[in-house]
Amino acid sequence: MKQVVQNYKSGELAVLDVPVPGCKPGGVLVRSAFSLISTGTELMKVSEAGMSMLGKARSRPDQVAKVMQSVATNGVPATYRKVMGKLDSYTPLGYSLCGVVEEVGAGIDDVKVGDLVACAGNEHALHAELNWVPKNLYVPVPDGLAPRHAAFGTVGSIAMQGVRQGEPQLGEVALVIGLGLIGQLVVQLLAASGVRVVGADPDPARCELAERLGAAACGDPASAAVENAVAELTDGHGVDQVYLAAGGGSNQPVELAAKLARDRGRVVDIGKCRLDLPWNAYYEKELDVRFSRSYGPGRYDPEYELQGRDYPIGYVRWTERRNLACFLDLAARGKVDVEPLISHVADFDDAVETYQRLKDGELKAVTALFRYPEQAGEAEEAKAPAVAVPAVDVKARPARAAKTPVKLAFVGAGNYATSMLLPHLAQREGVELSTVVTTTSLSAANAQRKFGFAEATTDLDAVLGDKSIDAVFVVTRHSSHSELTRQALLAGKTVFVEKPLALTEDELAGVLAAVEESGNDRLQVGFNRRFAPLLQEARTRFGARSGPANLRYLVNAGRLTHGSWYLQQGTEGSRFAGEGGHFIDTASWLLDADPVSVYATATSGNEDLQVVLRYPDGSTATISYVTTGPSGFPKETLDLVADGRALRLDDFVHAAVYGRKKWVSSKLPKARDKGQNAELAAFIKAVRTGGPMPVPLESLVATTAATLAVQAGLAGGVPVTLARSR
Repeated sequence: MKQVVQNYKSGELAVLDVPVPGCKPGGVLVRSAFSLISTGTELMKVSEAGMSMLGKARSRPDQVAKVMQSVATNGVPATYRKVMGKLDSYTPLGYSLCGVVEEVGAGIDDVKVGDLVACAGNEHALHAELNWVPKNLYVPVPDGLAPRHAAFGTVGSIAMQGVRQGEPQLGEVALVIGLGLIGQLVVQLLAASGVRVVGADPDPARCELAERLGAAACGDPASAAVENAVAELTDGHGVDQVYLAAGGGSNQPVELAAKLARDRGRVVDIGKCRLDLPWNAYYEKELDVRFSRSYGPGRYDPEYELQGRDYPIGYVRWTERRNLACFLDLAARGKVDVEPLISHVADFDDAVETYQRLKDGELKAVTALFRYPEQAGEAEEAKAPAVAVPAVDVKARPARAAKTPVKLAFVGAGNYATSMLLPHLAQREGVELSTVVTTTSLSAANAQRKFGFAEATTDLDAVLGDKSIDAVFVVTRHSSHSELTRQALLAGKTVFVEKPLALTEDELAGVLAAVEESGNDRLQVGFNRRFAPLLQEARTRFGARSGPANLRYLVNAGRLTHGSWYLQQGTEGSRFAGEGGHFIDTASWLLDADPVSVYATATSGNEDLQVVLRYPDGSTATISYVTTGPSGFPKETLDLVADGRALRLDDFVHAAVYGRKKWVSSKLPKARDKGQNAELAAFIKAVRTGGPMPVPLESLVATTAATLAVQAGLAGGVPVTLARSR
């Protein structure tokens, strides 16, 4: 197997082939999926290795003292041989990873082969393809937590132990000095504990990141910004706790801590910074100085770490292992967000180059991860398997005779139905609005009065049992779409369901089971953008292509108003799950294919998404779905580039095609037409004539599966394959 090592004498970094560790009793053999590079601790070690012998001595006076003691005991020659032998050996790097259990040692019964675990320890969670990890240094990864996020378990535990030492209370104010990896995690843990946080760091980017992750205010410790923020939040009393998460040789952090702490405040040292305490300042305030020892109780105790002897919970509530499990639980529940801290993910084979770029400052990162490609894929399968794209064989039904009028029923009459669908249908020749069904009597009566429905009811069964009704529109809340569609298909109705068709794979399978059982595949999902006249004309002028294409789709979705039912993600699914199918369908229609894989990543809170779709011919489509953009910016802009040509769409108002000849749509402003009217016309024609539905069922299923894969991709952190059944 391969492992990252360093020679402390020469500073050489290498990826060596080394023997696979044995699986000893009391632990498990773990195949790495992701391991975390600590840009603080590890880079300090890497930098020290590159120093001269004098520089090494100056940086580690503790080791120099040990050498002098050895000289006094064993003499200079023996000590020299011992020291040089130790220096001229390879040492491991790494101490935080996530991987899959490959073998279980004797005495282990809490995990099994194939389980995903997070591992800790600078002797057991190394940058290596395989590690043996004793029981108290691994924990199972909670369901739904991505392996790349679980790799933060160790550093998260270090931050958590520091916070525990500070004993924060609800409503207190804390100062975090140093906003590197540990500092950013401390900020989030304090914010989750109900503490208001001020951050101090000379790097503006780290200050901005900490504010996004929960800090009330951040600034350069050399400026007045931090002091002013503390004064404002504490009414001039000073902060309750100070967390020293900085490194380096400056004494500024401990001096700033004394200046901004309240009387009898607590100062917790987590990082490795200079600690020349100004006696008067600390004495006059009677500051309580505390040290946080790594991951928590059990650290450096061989009986705990190596022999698996736990401390009774009644005596030691938060041990090393319990801290690790607690941090992963917080991350799985979204209380701590580590995704914004990942600045770079490198292939494990590129480890030496990655360390060098970090050391030289070429690569600036809060956190970097090593990805073990083959093993990472196996790890993802345990948590985020490929999303199935089911296929359904439906016997062809004879075309029905043309019929006029077409009788329609609406299930649901909310804002979208009454503003975007019914106005187009109420005046359409050959259409009869037969029945409207809603859950409340008044909303049904309002829709009947406004649009001229023949009947209004709250009884769905009456509509499904009415043989005179040709088609049913399902325009209800997202969570009910699949079940209502299923019932209408089984009743023999042609169905128009607004997006999404389904919120889960099981819901999608239920709809297709109804199609197969009934032989009724007369289904349309409200993906209207492919019907937009302006986009259709632009596509025609772009013409056929011979090579792969690149498509970029920016959706400036904007923020939701307070109280919107779109925010009820527990029942109605995520916002992207609700409307993302629009944009995936548009991309697939323009590329004339269905996607084969989906990769998704998100900012803090999963508000802004990046979705990358890959297609069979090598084409890609990137959908940037953002909620934090300005309201004055267009909602949807799209670019398609292939074969030396480019198509540009600006919010369904203007379009252009660039190539040998340039075509530009009218520059006069016109109303946005996103295709609802044309879509409804195509649907009514299909119902009236019995001809093919406007969008093939296979395409509707593929788009729905791709939308579901976005959520799976966010959970897993790697591309999700869209596995087509046959």
